[in-house]
Amino acid sequence: MGKPVPAQFGPYRLAAKAGRTYYWCVCGRSKKQPLCDGSHRDTGLEPLAWKCDREGEVWLCGCKSTADRPFCDGTHTKLRAERS
Repeated sequence: MGKPVPAQFGPYRLAAKAGRTYYWCVCGRSKKQPLCDGSHRDTGLEPLAWKCDREGEVWLCGCKSTADRPFCDGTHTKLRAERS
């Protein structure tokens, strides 16, 4: 199974629509971050389906290491510090 790669070390802002299902990119390879474009093929990783329960702005994880998938929990700050 492939490992996710960080798409960026920070969150992505998404203007979400209530009732809509989004497919969050788990692998980090999508060109349509933070959403899936099918780039996960042959990685063993699958996108995470997430149904929005309210209208508004959400912040989705860009580093792909959040414990609160698909939402950013600040893990990217630790990862960035480890790479420094």
